[in-house]
Amino acid sequence: MDNQTTNISGHHATQTDLDLFKHIEENLYTAVISDSLDELGHRNQVLREFIRPLSPADRFAGWARTFSCVDMDYIPADPYAMEIAALDSVLPGEVVIASTGGSLQNAPWGELLSTAAYVRGARGAVIEGLVRDVRKIQELGFPVFARGIKPVDSKGRGAIVDYNVPIECAGAYVCPGDLIFADYDGVVAVPAAVLPQVIQLATDKVSKENGSRADLLRGAYLKDVFAKYGVL
Repeated sequence: MDNQTTNISGHHATQTDLDLFKHIEENLYTAVISDSLDELGHRNQVLREFIRPLSPADRFAGWARTFSCVDMDYIPADPYAMEIAALDSVLPGEVVIASTGGSLQNAPWGELLSTAAYVRGARGAVIEGLVRDVRKIQELGFPVFARGIKPVDSKGRGAIVDYNVPIECAGAYVCPGDLIFADYDGVVAVPAAVLPQVIQLATDKVSKENGSRADLLRGAYLKDVFAKYGVL
């Protein structure tokens, strides 16, 4: 990998990006994004059910900055070199999303990486494996989703070997620059090529769901509401 090229890939979030993130975070939810992806034939873009928020209120949308991690059983000469380069590559408006190949051998994410990502303008992190320093991360207010918690260091157990490359993360294929959206229900990765269609479909469905909810609360029968709005 050419790190010089990778470090300048992506872009700082524009006001248009920030407006999009705000719209998603305030008006949409992962379930309706998933439904919209299904409608467009992208049926495997939701991360596995074991990826959970460290805090129930954690919620974010942003562009994917991918990390690829692997296990190891030795301590290399410079164990944190790629980790440092990867974190320093993060741009405002991005979400760190790290694949681990399903490993539970180490915790590749903790307080200091959260702090580094936070000050660089990252909107959150999604870690396929384990994390540590959870209380400190919660105090920082940086939203993190992960598979579990374990206090072991990555040194000699695992390492970041590449970044800003396509990855498979908890069952979903993610490319740099895809949209990552996470809320209490889980995490969804929206391919950049279909993002406008997905947002439009999801926004339209939310409007219909709001109408359905209102009618149901007024006592309407579900079959009548479904006939009217066509959503469940």
